[in-house]
Amino acid sequence: MEENSKMPLIGDKFPEMKVQTTHGMIDLPEHFSGKWFVLFSHPGDFTPVCTTEFVSFAKKHDEFKKMNCELIGLSIDQVFSHIKWGEWIKEKLDTEIDFPIIADHGAVGKRLGMIHPSKGSSTVRAVFIVDDKGIIRIILYYPQEIGRNIDEIIRAVKALQKSDKEGVAVPANWPNNEILGEKVIIPPAKDVKTAKERTGKENCYDWWFCYK
Repeated sequence: MEENSKMPLIGDKFPEMKVQTTHGMIDLPEHFSGKWFVLFSHPGDFTPVCTTEFVSFAKKHDEFKKMNCELIGLSIDQVFSHIKWGEWIKEKLDTEIDFPIIADHGAVGKRLGMIHPSKGSSTVRAVFIVDDKGIIRIILYYPQEIGRNIDEIIRAVKALQKSDKEGVAVPANWPNNEILGEKVIIPPAKDVKTAKERTGKENCYDWWFCYK
């Protein structure tokens, strides 16, 4: 793993790395070849907000799977801590954590820009959504104090897949947009002829704002 390389950005290939997880050693992104995956970091095991997040991710794991999307967690904790925490969640909260959790020693967190210097050595709540070609499509960061909205991460994966499949853009709050509802936006005209054809057309507010 190239620790001194620049932090990956949206549109970059997810960096190749070998990681220790609760499911054994995994090569990323190869392990999820042909699938989307969400890699998310948390500040630490046996902490309240992180526990609520993991329960939510676990309960919605089947929704991710339906989108051909897998989950993988991460924190700077040893693998036995991840295992014990998973056992605690199963015993106390009746929820099985069936996706792998990376046991990081800091190298992965630094490589992916997950460590905020002012917050010590633990990882912040970072989210990387990676597509089935291993390309990073979305990067989200939350502070340690705020738990993530897992439904929004599901929505983001659905929206990206919709955009890829149909060559469209997706409006705010889709599929519950205040103007368009579940409709999507078609690419704007790129020439005068097309712009004129779209002017006054049904399903167009203007030549640059059409939907379907």
